[in-house]
Amino acid sequence: MTAVLSGTNGLLQSYDYQVLTTGFSYTFAPGTQVLVIDPAGTLATGTITMPAAPADGMTITVESTQQVTALTMSGNGGTVVGPAVQLIPNQPLSWVYRTSNTSWYPLWGGAGRASALVSGTLVASTSGTSIDFTGIPSWVKRVTVMFNGVSLSGTATLLFQIGAGSIANTGYAGNSSYGTGATGAGISSTSGFPINNAALATETVSGTAIFSLLNSSTGFWVMQLVGNLGSAGYFLISSGSKTLSGTLDRVRLTTSNGTDTFDAGSINIMYE
Repeated sequence: MTAVLSGTNGLLQSYDYQVLTTGFSYTFAPGTQVLVIDPAGTLATGTITMPAAPADGMTITVESTQQVTALTMSGNGGTVVGPAVQLIPNQPLSWVYRTSNTSWYPLWGGAGRASALVSGTLVASTSGTSIDFTGIPSWVKRVTVMFNGVSLSGTATLLFQIGAGSIANTGYAGNSSYGTGATGAGISSTSGFPINNAALATETVSGTAIFSLLNSSTGFWVMQLVGNLGSAGYFLISSGSKTLSGTLDRVRLTTSNGTDTFDAGSINIMYE
């Protein structure tokens, strides 16, 4: 902690500079008002606890030079209104304390601003019967999956599936169609969100699929997809819905028969 009393500038805010690592747990010490986090790279998780017995009108500011993807905030006996769920690099967040109702109120930032588009790691879709993206944080309300040139060894249909703790493979209302504008064909599925690849083993599929949480109290997710079939030159659309009994933490791209394997392309994920 550093505190400075300047004859010219008066009492300056005390601050703490920390080079933290993932999984950190930090509690504001008495008198510290600013936390500067300067890690070597992105941190997956961390916890920040407000100071004990804060004075009325006390302000707290948190700033990180690197992203903290999943942040937990504790009021230390008080309530944090609009707690940050992650830290965006070089975008400070601040709260002010009100003693009468033991609450920290956001001055700027908070949950509305402390969200960012987090990108996953590109995966080559060239082997295996399924591709999983797991570890999606509990605060996520929208997931975007981008895929390019994905192909299968056989004529099975591609399926997106989602899950909470494990992949759900039933209870979907999924539909997909391809066409040229004048003609086309459609399919439906209760096993996942289908991608109609025209039952061609040589066909490549590219596009973007968006999964959005419509109702957080019921776990109801909706999906929309826009893409194209490469060699055929067809447009591709998909849509559907699925209710999860828990919090979504994974997305899978797989095949309808479970045996055809991926043999071309790449896929990645973003969430917010």
